[in-house]
Amino acid sequence: MLKTIRRFPAGEVQIPPSKSVIHRAMICNALAGALELPEGFSEDLDATARCMLALTSGEREPTLNCGESGSTLRFLLPVAAAMGVSASFRGAGRLLERPLTPYLDELRRHGAQIVESADELRVSGTLTPGVFELPGDISSQFVTGLLLALPLLDSDSEIRLTSPLESVGYVGLTIDELLKSGVEIRSEQDAFFIRGNQRYTQREISIEGDFSHAAVFLAAGALGREVECLGLNLSSKQGDMEILNILKSCGINVVITSGGGLKAKPGKILPCDIDATDIPDLIPPVAAMLCFARGVSRIYNAGRLRYKESDRFDAIREELCKLGARVVADGDTLVINGREILEGGEMDSRGDHRIAMMGAVAAIRCRWEVIVDGAECVAKSYPRFWTDFEAT
Repeated sequence: MLKTIRRFPAGEVQIPPSKSVIHRAMICNALAGALELPEGFSEDLDATARCMLALTSGEREPTLNCGESGSTLRFLLPVAAAMGVSASFRGAGRLLERPLTPYLDELRRHGAQIVESADELRVSGTLTPGVFELPGDISSQFVTGLLLALPLLDSDSEIRLTSPLESVGYVGLTIDELLKSGVEIRSEQDAFFIRGNQRYTQREISIEGDFSHAAVFLAAGALGREVECLGLNLSSKQGDMEILNILKSCGINVVITSGGGLKAKPGKILPCDIDATDIPDLIPPVAAMLCFARGVSRIYNAGRLRYKESDRFDAIREELCKLGARVVADGDTLVINGREILEGGEMDSRGDHRIAMMGAVAAIRCRWEVIVDGAECVAKSYPRFWTDFEAT
């Protein structure tokens, strides 16, 4: 699907529910015996609901189709093993190509039997408690998966990190959701301690807006068209609230509106150096915004972007350059030389929802229209994105 961007956002938008929160809350509730899919679901959330329904149905050897959802796959691999359910995990796109090896190896060391093939992972056996050692710099989703699974085991366990934890905010979000579900986790700097024989308790899932999606509209607002973002929790544990600090560093004022929403006031974009370590989902819209900064900006520690739904590191550089931006790679750093206006033209989403949305932000200050090829990929996380973008 080709999407031509002609109208620019101005007005208000109800930000969809946080995908990160709902993934975790749905799994916790399903383990408590109550599976519910809140309104505002996406393809990724639908995958988690579908897979948890299969895992808890009593079906023998269910097939779990995770779609392109890395969260679904990485969260549920140890959960299935902890439950002693033999299951086949399947995925679409690049999902099974994304880094898993140290995770699978550690699960195997604790009783899980995992057979890998080109199109599926077959899991059997039952996970045993003990000490789990994982790198923290590949995916925080490894840690989250174990935090969800280990309370189900019959004895205590510990997770030890062998390298510094990246995307630390997502693990904090997991622990917060576990606590709300009656599960106790004790954490130290490089370790997590999980008591066995715990029971999940059902609770109401609170819906709060997703800051990674709000970032798209806030960045658009900074570039000239004010958008009021509604439905956000200003006390949220979401790591992507960092967008507010980034905008401040770029000289953009974000205000709380009379309706309780957030609005970025348009202004001159100051160049900024940004550490991508903990905020990979913010980088595409932020990179688009920085294309219009008055100077050189650097986004460093961005190497992990290569292992997302697309090679997001390469996609940011190449697709923004197609629109007339000046972006170069320097190792794991993206160097952006800002300019007043871009030309526009056609870009490829590469099947990556974040890259498609990046194109929408860049279009705000393009001389000509922007055409996004593969624009339907936004359904992965935000099915109504284009409707909201053009209606505001």
